[in-house]
Amino acid sequence: MTTHGFFYVINHGYSPEQTGRIFDVADVPFSKVSEEEKEKYAGTMKQTGSYQGYKLRQYWHIDGGVRDQVENYNINRDVTKRQHPEALRPLLPEIEKFAHHNHEQVLHPILRLLALGMELPEETFVNMHGFSNVGETYIRFMKYYPRSQEEEKASKNVWLKGHTDFGTITILYSQPVAALQILTKDGTWKWVKHLENALVINAGDSLEFLSGGFYRATIHRVVQPPPDQQNFTRLGVFYFVMTDDDVVLEPLQESPVLKRVGITTSFNGAKPPTQEEWRKGRTAAYGQTELKAAEKGVEEEFINGVLVKHYN
Repeated sequence: MTTHGFFYVINHGYSPEQTGRIFDVADVPFSKVSEEEKEKYAGTMKQTGSYQGYKLRQYWHIDGGVRDQVENYNINRDVTKRQHPEALRPLLPEIEKFAHHNHEQVLHPILRLLALGMELPEETFVNMHGFSNVGETYIRFMKYYPRSQEEEKASKNVWLKGHTDFGTITILYSQPVAALQILTKDGTWKWVKHLENALVINAGDSLEFLSGGFYRATIHRVVQPPPDQQNFTRLGVFYFVMTDDDVVLEPLQESPVLKRVGITTSFNGAKPPTQEEWRKGRTAAYGQTELKAAEKGVEEEFINGVLVKHYN
């Protein structure tokens, strides 16, 4: 966690059959909903800074004039927060149960370990992530569709540029089509290997901010799968975690660990944002803004006065 902000979880309480069932559910908003109905439930990310509903294909600009071929459907952990497509409605009790499982049986144990790692009271991070509090923690079902050779060439085979997630923790259910890579300390991209019925966990900006840089936000990207997998669609199941909206993302200076090792994440004089300010700024900007070239392979933008880097 102090090097790459990344690890796997096994023995998480879901059997392979239960996990398989969730992937079946995840495909419903894509395969069982018409294009017209999808438009009706499209999200308003740029206007509201909220990822609720569909992120339709070609919304994000990737590179070289190429737009994405990724569809996702986002459901707040409170599944009653907004209406859903008709095909999904009978599945909402299952989806809500899935949210509770991730929040209480996966997230909370991880948050307790992270607090202990900083020599803080065990419930420190748990108390910032109330299931029923005001916040934007959500389930995402995501489907990547194959792209044309022209698009692959123009974007250098990159499907999503290297980036950090903006929440505290991202829970990804491992699936067999390879495409996810993380940037290692030596500057090379490494494939994330599929482990059957495992969870891929990565840290985001908010955890890096709260931990004063002690825990690192994982820099990761999505690229074209290897040749033998390039004709498959790639279905993803995620639980994107954020603190309660009113939490200020400043380092927990009371940590004895930070007193010893120091704080390395700086806001460069900017006021630390709340989780609400940070998630809204990052959500509204992603794939929509003009990025400024910095050092080789890195582009930058400022959000809420904080420098955000994208890696290509």
